[in-house]
Amino acid sequence: MKDSIKIGIAGATGYIGIELVKILAKHPNAKIVYLCAQKSLGKKINKFDKKIKKTNLPRISNISKINWKKIDVIFTALPNGEAHKLALLKPNSVKLIDLSADFRLDSLVSYKKWYGGNFKSHKLLKKAIYSITEFKKNKLPNFNIISCPGCYPTSIQIPLIPLLKNKMIKSKNIIIDSKSGYSGAGKNIKKKFAYKNLFNSVSAYGVGSHRHMAEIDQELTKISKKKVKVFFTPHLLPIFRGILSTIYIESRKNYTALSIYNFLKKYHKNNYFIKFAKFNKPIGTGSVMDTNFCEISVCKNRENNKIIIISAIDNLLKGGSGQAVQNMNVSYKLKETLGLI
Repeated sequence: MKDSIKIGIAGATGYIGIELVKILAKHPNAKIVYLCAQKSLGKKINKFDKKIKKTNLPRISNISKINWKKIDVIFTALPNGEAHKLALLKPNSVKLIDLSADFRLDSLVSYKKWYGGNFKSHKLLKKAIYSITEFKKNKLPNFNIISCPGCYPTSIQIPLIPLLKNKMIKSKNIIIDSKSGYSGAGKNIKKKFAYKNLFNSVSAYGVGSHRHMAEIDQELTKISKKKVKVFFTPHLLPIFRGILSTIYIESRKNYTALSIYNFLKKYHKNNYFIKFAKFNKPIGTGSVMDTNFCEISVCKNRENNKIIIISAIDNLLKGGSGQAVQNMNVSYKLKETLGLI
């Protein structure tokens, strides 16, 4: 256990970076030493969010100014490809917790296909761990490169991994309909999407080709030991934050919706940040907004072997900065909830 963890945040002025600052500023075992960005150098971080009240935080500086001997952890909330460079630059004594896709995929071929470009540090992949905290608690302390899953994959894997691992559902024809607040697209959303009435309508995007499909398929294939290719379509909502994933599955061995509900509740009973709605009750994102919780609902369908699972998270917290800090806490053998409740 470490009493004081000295921290740098790269990409501190983005949506995820700001949330990291809010969490770590109140974390009893954390001390923010560097806040890094390419722009706004020398400015105070509360310029970007007035909810940041702490006054003794460092001013924004360039990543090149980091003295690696002064920090224990670097959080990277940067565009894809940048964490690779820092992974090669940092000493082994510094733990890297990445919120981009740089260490999510297992192979160079897959990364090239879905993200373009080359790994700058592909040899370090074997030294990295992909971690939804609930599934990697015992392994996290052994790694100093931690890859945080994407927001959609987090909402999807939390209910599906236990079911596939225990062969309770079929691995074929898994259908996922996900909806996200526009913060998931980052601050440059208007450049990424040219939809008419973007902030007043619901829009499908990345249909049949969203990058998170690679990550979802990869991890579910590992668990099921069979090739998994999900049907996944994300949608952009005219709200700022939150993800709601509706997952359609087919059970095996006559498992019913109720038996799957009871199994998942038992499986996650010791996972503080996983909560369940009453059986067969629809849910929304309201109960998880501004929290690190994932709420799950299991619902019946008119066919007994067809089951609907609804999963709700805050994309910026459990789908981003909150899970990153949760990973940090567990990797240092601290109380998992520190800074998060």
